[in-house]
Amino acid sequence: MHETLTLGLAWAAGAMLGVMFFGGLWWTVRKGVASQRPAVWFFVSLLLRMILALAGMYLVSGGHWERLLLCLLGFLMARLIVTWQTRPLGEQHTRPAQEASHAP
Repeated sequence: MHETLTLGLAWAAGAMLGVMFFGGLWWTVRKGVASQRPAVWFFVSLLLRMILALAGMYLVSGGHWERLLLCLLGFLMARLIVTWQTRPLGEQHTRPAQEASHAP
């Protein structure tokens, strides 16, 4: 019971880290595009998000690969959720247009 709870908390912590990482990326893109110095926004954001994600995963794992694996799973699941939630309204799942061929 105790181990199951620990693994569940590792998964939840990974999901929270993922939401912060990918939500922060979404926020950075929105702010950086409108900024006078987008390179600073993107670099500082990358640095902070990476430190947060890596330190969080290190602390959550506690030297146990099972916890790290579930933390990573929660992180990746959060990526899917944040990507889905931040999609522009009305965006359809369409196939990308085929690239034009310039060869004769």
